[in-house]
This record gives sequence, C-alpha cells and structure tokens, in this order.
Amino acid sequence: MTRLPVPLLSMLAFVLVWALAAMIAGSPNTLPTPWTVARLTLAELASGELLFHLSATLARTVAAFIIAMAVGSALGLWLGTNRRADAWGDPWLVGLLNLPALVTIVLCYIWIGLTEVAAIAAVAINKIPLVATQMREGARALDPALRDMARVFGLSPGARLRHVVLPQLAPHFAASGRTGIALIWKIVLVVEFLGRSNGVGFMIHQYFQLFDVARVLVYAISFVAVMLAVEMLILQPWQRRATRWRRP
Repeated sequence: MTRLPVPLLSMLAFVLVWALAAMIAGSPNTLPTPWTVARLTLAELASGELLFHLSATLARTVAAFIIAMAVGSALGLWLGTNRRADAWGDPWLVGLLNLPALVTIVLCYIWIGLTEVAAIAAVAINKIPLVATQMREGARALDPALRDMARVFGLSPGARLRHVVLPQLAPHFAASGRTGIALIWKIVLVVEFLGRSNGVGFMIHQYFQLFDVARVLVYAISFVAVMLAVEMLILQPWQRRATRWRRP
C-alpha cells in the first residue's frame, strides 16, 4: 500500500480541523466549510476574476522582490566589506528595519500618489533593509584565505566577484529570498487593501466591507496556495542548489 506524503497528510488534517471548526461555529457567516469555499473558488475561477486579481498581486510581488533583492544585496555587500560605509550606514539600516510597513505605505502614497510605482516602491523599501542585513552578515563571513588566493592569482575584480565572492554569498542570498518572499506578499496585500483597484488585497477589502467571510477566504487561500507553489517549486530547489557546494 502506498503511503501518502507527509505534506499531503498535513493539508488533509488542516481541512479536517477546518471542517470541525465550521461545524462548531454553526454559521457560514462566521466560518464557512471547506467545500463552500472550494465551490466559490471554482466559480471565481470560471468567471476569470480570481485569475485576474491573483495575476495583479503576483506581478507586484515579483517586481518588488526583484528590486529589493538587487538593491539590498548590493547594499549589504558594500556594508559588509567596507567598515567605514558600515559605520555610516548601520544607523540607517536599523532605523529602516524598525520603520513600520504601514508608515512606509502611507508616505509613498502621499508623496508619489496612488500609483503602481508607489505601491511597488513601498513594498521594496520595507524589504531592502532585511536583505541588506542578511547579505552584510554573509559578506562579513567571506573567507579571507580565498580572497588572498584570488589576489595572488591576479583575478580581475569581475572574476573575483563571480568565482570567489558570489559562491560564498549564494546561501545567504537564497535564504534571504525565501524569508523575504513571504514578507513581501503580505505587505503587497496591505498596499492593495489601502490604495489599489485590483489584486487580492483589494478583493479582500471589498468582501470585508460586505462581511463575506467565504470570499475573503477564497482570495486569501488562493494566493497562499500560489506562494506555496512558488516556495516548493522555485525557492526550495534554488536554496538546495545554492548550498550544494558546501556538502561533503
């Protein structure tokens, strides 16, 4: 007899607990059953609404992720390899790390306007200091022996970065990406909730105003499912590949 994979068993247990909780609640207005949400999900898919809003949110998530990873990685590498820059930049980094996401979102909307640029900028700004912090620690842990070897063999700065620095930073980059994507999409939902006319956050806001718990769950669970797929199909293999060279 073939055993079910543990993740599938875990999801089945979640659905069972959800169904029991819905029975105890006794009201679909408080907590709808899993099959009610599944039926509404199929209806939203058939109408095209769900795919449209999922695509809008996913596009914002990917754009903010790319910007945050690029800027944060460059900043972290600079701070981690330059003590003077680190001394100047550390207070700014700590301040940005402790700046609430809601404040950043509101200020971006006020300063830039209720635009797509403001939405993506607000999300990226919240993620950049986290990436920079992780990459700074990775840069500080670079092996000085490898650096000296590259200098002895006369490697150019570009070759040194490609063959010596980046392989050592790859695990930190992958870990930062995995931890950051979850934070980014949650902030994207807040951004959409406050100032966008499409996306999962916008639809949750709309159905929240109607007290439609079932459709709130449809959009929330659907995007969680999308991000779980991204995690398992892209981010986890990426991290395993990035750390493969360290295995004996």
